[in-house]
Amino acid sequence: MKFTLSWLKDHLDTDATLDQIVERLTSIGLEVESVDDKAALKPFVIAKVLTAERHPDADKLQVLTVDTGDGKPVQVVCGAPNARAGLVGAFAAPGAYVPGIDVTLSIGKIRGVESHGMMCSERELELSDEHNGIIDLPADAPVGTSFAAYAHLDDPMIEINLTPNRPDATSVHGIARDLAASGLGTLKGGDVAPVAGEGECPVKVTIEAPELCPGFALRLVRGVKNGPSPKWMQQRLLAIGLRPINALVDITNYVTFDRGRPLHVFDARKVAGNLVVRRGREGDKVMALDGREYAPTTEMCVIADDNGVESIAGIMGGEHSGCDENTTDVLIESALWDPITTARTGRTLGIITDARYRFERGVDPEFMVPGVELATKLVLELCGGQPTKTDVVGYAGHKAKVVSLPLSEIKRLTGIEVPKAESLDILTRLGFGVNGSGDVVDVTVPSWRPDVDGKADLVEEVMRIHGVDNIAPQPLSAHDAVNGKILTTLQIRTRSARRALAVRGMMEAVTWSFIPAKHAELFGGGQQSLKLSNPIAADMSDMRPSLLPGLIAAAQRNADRGVGDVALFEVSGTYESDTADGQRRVAAGVRRGTAKLEGSGRSWSGNAGNVGVFDAKADAIAALEACGAPVDRLQIETGAPEWYHPGRSGVIKLGPKVVLGTFGEFHPRTLEGLDVSGPLCGFEVYVDAVPEPKAKPTKTKPRLDLSAFQAVKRDFAFVVDKAVEAGTLTRAALAADKKLITAVSVFDIFEGASLGEGKKSVAIEVSIQPVEKTLTDQDFEALAARIVENVKKQTGGALRS
Repeated sequence: MKFTLSWLKDHLDTDATLDQIVERLTSIGLEVESVDDKAALKPFVIAKVLTAERHPDADKLQVLTVDTGDGKPVQVVCGAPNARAGLVGAFAAPGAYVPGIDVTLSIGKIRGVESHGMMCSERELELSDEHNGIIDLPADAPVGTSFAAYAHLDDPMIEINLTPNRPDATSVHGIARDLAASGLGTLKGGDVAPVAGEGECPVKVTIEAPELCPGFALRLVRGVKNGPSPKWMQQRLLAIGLRPINALVDITNYVTFDRGRPLHVFDARKVAGNLVVRRGREGDKVMALDGREYAPTTEMCVIADDNGVESIAGIMGGEHSGCDENTTDVLIESALWDPITTARTGRTLGIITDARYRFERGVDPEFMVPGVELATKLVLELCGGQPTKTDVVGYAGHKAKVVSLPLSEIKRLTGIEVPKAESLDILTRLGFGVNGSGDVVDVTVPSWRPDVDGKADLVEEVMRIHGVDNIAPQPLSAHDAVNGKILTTLQIRTRSARRALAVRGMMEAVTWSFIPAKHAELFGGGQQSLKLSNPIAADMSDMRPSLLPGLIAAAQRNADRGVGDVALFEVSGTYESDTADGQRRVAAGVRRGTAKLEGSGRSWSGNAGNVGVFDAKADAIAALEACGAPVDRLQIETGAPEWYHPGRSGVIKLGPKVVLGTFGEFHPRTLEGLDVSGPLCGFEVYVDAVPEPKAKPTKTKPRLDLSAFQAVKRDFAFVVDKAVEAGTLTRAALAADKKLITAVSVFDIFEGASLGEGKKSVAIEVSIQPVEKTLTDQDFEALAARIVENVKKQTGGALRS
């Protein structure tokens, strides 16, 4: 929310300085983000060119004698084509900083002639892009005075950061009301006198969707003369970043910021028949004022006439019925729109306007009719014309909320004692009605504060005006003993899983909890209970049933930017409709391209290939191990969810019922549905499904089984039937000698005609850790024979020759 100091003082009678106002705004909860006091323009003065002669050594330069108002003319070299004797413009003396060219002036020579300053163009003062000549002021401009003051450019602009719960502060009047309540002046200009009209408004309004439009006020003004708005209005609009268009449009923008009341003006001669407030229909289209065509849906509210849609209610008007320099009859509209519908419409259509910003937060319903009166008054003053009476449709009046406030709540919630009289006085100054004199009072909420619902809101109002800086800091109480475990088991597992996956070369990603409905359906979601009733965007409509869609999309975005080999992980929550609390804690990751774990890309070809199912399995096991799962008792089975490739995926279980995770390469159908490409594998493990660890003795015992001998690794390749699972083979090898063999891992699988029909080769790496002595060649040969015999007995496989 932006406004200027002079604009604020139209509503606030105060002698406070700019610094005092800024400090008070922040202290009462209206945080000031920035202040532009136009300090850079203060050194510039109005000066008059006395003489202008051609430069002796440059045809396009002139040597000017300039009167700056101190009685001592100065010499200035100027190249502007409009420089001439008698011109009055803006002068910058040596030492002045010129913002448009980022230069601090000094006395210098230009082609051998000294120049003591410069006459400035509008671009050099950052007033516009005009730089074809220097500023040309009226002849009666007071020489020697401040140019910024003369041009009303010395009016500081203040920008505050509004929270969504303060719709009353979306107007300069509302901000002034808060400052007055804090004791920094007196509020003025609150009431709007009605403007008498002649005859009924010929254009009638019908509300077909009263749930979307609780009220509508319309008035016709005939015989207006539209043109540029006055300079003071243009300067205020420019100061807050709005482009002046014409008087009628500028009036609506001015009232929007001045009183927080968005309005719209129709060119009455372009409106066909009467106006209807209704829902959008199939085939509706409107060319809006931003030059884009929109198609309102049945969930949106529009204003239509016999020609079709003329305005997207509460968002933006249509181009067809907009006012221009030829407008002579104007319809002024002031209506109330449902905040949720307005917000949803704006998000769906991707339109952000000042009107939407206010309507979706809630405007003052009691200012609907005064808003028309204020706009009519300005139209008559600036454009002339003859108004009709105001036609008000559908408005049943405002029913004020009454909140019971126990005054003891102020001390309980804030920790400080605010005198009863001061508390009630603060609420009264803010516009609340107070009834009762005991310890519990009934407070009537004003129409401009839809955000106030309960006693805590009233305590907040008292506290922010009384001063949050009056709350004394309280030190945290000290504990006599060291606390026990602070983090929960789930928090510890979350941190451990993050560390483990980061160690494996994966980068952590943080993705949205909301995903498109199509993506949710691909990963087992799409249930109505997981759909958002008011999504922030059309492609963020469902709560995510899985972390994988967001990670896959992130990997594809990296690939689109030239980084195709990425490994990403996330440990966060997913949402399910059939669980106790609707949420699960999940660790998930994806690998794309050749982003294998460094050192894990062993293959007979010597180079790392594309990522695959075993990379995802290794990541999943590592995450589960970090969470404390008993990895030596885990079982790998088929039957992974349908978003995985059915032959290159698996389910990780602990026993027959407890599912701890899934992993695999993604199904081509899934990749097509997500519009992604490339080799992709991934996993999900359910952190909250890992059983709680058993309590261990507090006394730590030293490990006595650490070996002093060097570990050894040996490779074996077995030819087995295709139906034999690799896990069966590794378990058989591990069982050959549980004392010496510490680990068995698969590093290659090969299928080919040379092996025979229905056969495959599985290559394993066996880690051997001697415990009692260094093993001899004979010991290794005996161990290898036991491994081969064990594999043959349990899988029917033979050592590959």
